[in-house]
Amino acid sequence: MRTYHCFWLLFWAGQPHQSFLTPLSKRTSGFPEKEKVLVLSGNSRRDLHRSKRSWMWNQFFLLEEYTGTDYQYVGKLHSDQDKGDGSLKYILSGDGAGDLFIINENTGDIQATKRLDREEKPVYILRAQAINRRTGRPVEPESEFIIKIHDINDNEPMFTKDVYNASIPEMSDVGTFVVQVTATDADDPTYGNSAKVVYSILQGQPYFSVESETGIIKTALLNMDRENREQYQVVIQAKDMGGQMGGLSGTTTVNITLTDVNDNPPRFPQSTYQFRAPESTPPDSPVGRIKANDADVDENAEIEYSITEGDGYDMFGITTDKDTQEGIITVKKALDFENKNLYILKVEATNTHVDPRFLYLGPFKDSATVRIQVEDVDEPPVFSRPAYIMEVKEDVPINTVIGTITAQDPDAAKNPVKYSVDRHTDMDRVFNINSGNGSIFTSKPLDRETLLWHNITVIAAEIS
Repeated sequence: MRTYHCFWLLFWAGQPHQSFLTPLSKRTSGFPEKEKVLVLSGNSRRDLHRSKRSWMWNQFFLLEEYTGTDYQYVGKLHSDQDKGDGSLKYILSGDGAGDLFIINENTGDIQATKRLDREEKPVYILRAQAINRRTGRPVEPESEFIIKIHDINDNEPMFTKDVYNASIPEMSDVGTFVVQVTATDADDPTYGNSAKVVYSILQGQPYFSVESETGIIKTALLNMDRENREQYQVVIQAKDMGGQMGGLSGTTTVNITLTDVNDNPPRFPQSTYQFRAPESTPPDSPVGRIKANDADVDENAEIEYSITEGDGYDMFGITTDKDTQEGIITVKKALDFENKNLYILKVEATNTHVDPRFLYLGPFKDSATVRIQVEDVDEPPVFSRPAYIMEVKEDVPINTVIGTITAQDPDAAKNPVKYSVDRHTDMDRVFNINSGNGSIFTSKPLDRETLLWHNITVIAAEIS
């Protein structure tokens, strides 16, 4: 008659946070109602090679983060060869044996000495053996079993960034994609809902919304105008346990900037501008600056100015200062106060980059009236002719009038004029002039044979 010997590995059901055992093929959600027995392979004591019997083992679970003051009880090794006389010694080897997991070599009781963290190591593989103390030989084959650490919800969701930055064009449609935020949870995604993350918005409504499962942030309000508000700070929460009460949560901040689109036409702050220009202003000289205001920025605020009509259309021009977006009015032709002293222009300001989507808001241009008053400049008297030629006989008496010149004040005042001879051109004082009427007369005798021509300069000056 053959005899068979069995090596038993017993796992005990205990109170919460203690170990429990479930069959490998069927996982339970609670603690077993009674002890589970691990049946290991047994061989005939008489003939170890003649007969073998397969052995069954169960996957063993321990809760992580055990908070008890005593060591956490794992289970008990026992062989049917153990007669209780101390002749057998139980040995544990494998992951953490002797450090994290210890065994009472006499009783086979296994305990965990430290708090276990599933996120550090989720599975431990151990081997159990019973040997004869006297001979040191095993009485049962070595058996392997697994301890799997059961997850508890001890990790809050963590976002991949503390702060997200995003931008979208202003006036975007509702539901426009802004950015996607992502949070990860270090808990076990295959066990319960500890790692099932749900997103919600804590700050940023009603402007933005977030999809609960994807973390995609979208616009939620129509006609968000950058000119009214440019910056938004949105706070997103990620909560595990599928968002249920008691779940852990983490938050992140999303800074959202509205970028500019051309949804504002240029507008002159006043309908009429007035400038003054001396009539002596040289061509291409500036007369004044005007500016149409545009609430947009960068290229959307670029303006082109033009003179569209007016009685000074051909007398003045306008260009755009690219740095200030001002219109610079310049003189194109010489001004003459006596000829025309007031010009009225119509100036138009137009956006150079128009967005067709916003044409319904009205024409992206504006116009204003510019009045330019030409100022009189005190101009010198003007002679009736640029040069005079006079003839005189050499034998005429002194003080003989040989001719008359005339000059007039071109200004509106028409001031009287006085005349004088430039003595640099008549060093010998041969001629003189009547300061009041411009008549030139001799003051010394003339001699044709000595000097045939006399060239003199006459000065005309206003009497003010």
